[in-house]
Amino acid sequence: MTVAVFFGCTFIAFGPAVALFLFTIARDPLRVIFLIAGAFFWLVSLLLSSLVWFITVQISNKNSAAQQRGLLIFGVVLSVLLQEAFRYGYYRLLKKANEGLLALSQEDTMPISMRQLAYVSGLGFGFMSGAFSVVNILSDSLGPGTVGIHGDSQHYFISSAFMTLAIILLHMFWGVVFFESCERQRWWALGAVVISHLVVSCLTFVNPHYQGSLVPTYIILSVMAAWAYLCAGGHLTFYK
Repeated sequence: MTVAVFFGCTFIAFGPAVALFLFTIARDPLRVIFLIAGAFFWLVSLLLSSLVWFITVQISNKNSAAQQRGLLIFGVVLSVLLQEAFRYGYYRLLKKANEGLLALSQEDTMPISMRQLAYVSGLGFGFMSGAFSVVNILSDSLGPGTVGIHGDSQHYFISSAFMTLAIILLHMFWGVVFFESCERQRWWALGAVVISHLVVSCLTFVNPHYQGSLVPTYIILSVMAAWAYLCAGGHLTFYK
């Protein structure tokens, strides 16, 4: 049973993202490079936020539960802000890199558009974020032990998998909206991306009441998916 839970949760969390990678990115070496670079930028942002959080915990009163919870909230907010700061830094870097590639190219158009870069880098952010979110949980799902034996929720693993799936896809959509907002200098849209990221991250504090975190997260996911679709050049068509 534990093996079935492990593979089931793994496929839920990473199945759609892996499919997107295989069908839209894997065949293009340039896209693979930019995806790995995006994952690296997310990793650096996590390293910095973890370092700051570790230092603050060490100098705080470890016997105060309220203070430790406040530091946890501070760590989450700091992590989100650093992720978005590194997303902007990666956008600036890709902007310069694309201009360099255009100068070296024999063609009149860029080898990869900013919208494609937004999608690829967002998926890179999502892959790394999802891996760090769920890898320990998947490891625990192999046993030993039974979830819920002491009255806790039995939906821990499946809920974590669906939350990880949402986070991965959200990073992809956030990347598309973020880059398009930077291109058009729509700063209010950048603020909306940051705020929605903060909201989704803070919703995890509702757990173990998983319906209180998953339902709002998937509502935000649907909104961001529609917004990213419009930013990518899509439009609404009504058929009579």
